[in-house]
Amino acid sequence: MPGLLPRSAPRWLTDPIVDALARIGVTPNLLTAAGVAGNVVAAVLAGSGEFVAAGVVVLAASSLDMLDGALARATGQATDFGAVFDAVMDRVSEAVVLFGLLVYFSDRGDRTEEFLIFVAVVASILVSYVRARAETVGLEMKEGLFSRAPRVALLSAGLILDAAWDDSVTAVLWALAVLAPATAAQRLALVWWKTRTGNGK
Repeated sequence: MPGLLPRSAPRWLTDPIVDALARIGVTPNLLTAAGVAGNVVAAVLAGSGEFVAAGVVVLAASSLDMLDGALARATGQATDFGAVFDAVMDRVSEAVVLFGLLVYFSDRGDRTEEFLIFVAVVASILVSYVRARAETVGLEMKEGLFSRAPRVALLSAGLILDAAWDDSVTAVLWALAVLAPATAAQRLALVWWKTRTGNGK
């Protein structure tokens, strides 16, 4: 049951970039931190209503997430801490951009968008939490239709399309608020099925 988007970029694309980063001494954790910093910038832009710029920055910053793991493996710097740090910072990056949108919509009294953002944040965290808890009992949980990559891509698209469609961000928030909870429920159902059939290891 694959997701909507691949979990990583093809090696023919990432290998030259990873080699260049390794040569100049960039570490995986530094790359992860840079991605978070970029998403903080995107959140500030979103909070001030600069949606198109925010969308571009989200794409650029989140693309670093496709490189930090590859860099860690290529340079022999893959560690348990790095894996946990990367996962936690992914959640921070996603939440901070949505917080920027919360600031924007709350200033305008848009209660519907505030509610949608709350649901999207909680559900996005639950998608990852179900996977983490499944892995503690020895289950692999890579499935999930609307995992982080599709969520980031959709949010970025909604922000960028604001230039042509005034309600694009609201439409994307509706999609996130529906599809992220559905994915959390999907993963929970898969955990139930795997624990009953023994197919998860």
